[in-house]
Amino acid sequence: AQDLCKVAGIAKVLVAQHDVYKGLLPEELTPLILATQKQFNYTHICAGASAFGKNLLPRVAAKLEVAPISDIIAIKSPDTFVRTIYAGNALCTVKCDEKVKVFSVRGTSFEAAATSGGSASSEKASSTSPVEISEWLDQKLTKSDRPELTGAKVVVSGVETEFLHVGQAGLEILTSGDPPTSASQSVGITGRGLKSGENFKLLYDLADQLHAAVGASRAAVDAGFVPNDMQVGQTGKIV
Repeated sequence: AQDLCKVAGIAKVLVAQHDVYKGLLPEELTPLILATQKQFNYTHICAGASAFGKNLLPRVAAKLEVAPISDIIAIKSPDTFVRTIYAGNALCTVKCDEKVKVFSVRGTSFEAAATSGGSASSEKASSTSPVEISEWLDQKLTKSDRPELTGAKVVVSGVETEFLHVGQAGLEILTSGDPPTSASQSVGITGRGLKSGENFKLLYDLADQLHAAVGASRAAVDAGFVPNDMQVGQTGKIV
């Protein structure tokens, strides 16, 4: 909470502590969010378009009887947002007339807030009774030195011989062998062209040099070369 109070742009930090929040279960967090929204009459509820946000916000929106907006990439006004459609091939501007706007945000489309300079207040959140319709048992994390797929801003094609840097300022094509000029994280994506899972080591070596994540096409995942958590695209992870 102390670190959050230092983030620029934050006015107030509400702290909720209870054993039922340990696993961040949406069944337990939703009543807390609804009580907080009612107490302060918040008009907007948002979260990152991560597994956590995608799990939580639809339940919150359903309880509020509003339609959520997923994976926005820009905010034009308090009630107007931009998101991608057709597998990212088109942009859609959405005006939300709901009394409470519930939306998830693609984090890579926005500049990160400064982690210093803020002076937010901190107070205890309203307590809610545990729902106890689900139970968090355990969590196993796989750690890697490479960045996470969903946090990458640079795409390196493993099939074609060029790098494609995708940033907020536009597109930057780099010839094969040249490092990206941006300090952003990278993601290497490849597909069936590698012929086998063993040949993915070629991409791992490249990714390590670029401090990049490694992704795969649906074809490579369907062929059994790599696990499905590496899939990038419409039916996988958005980068």
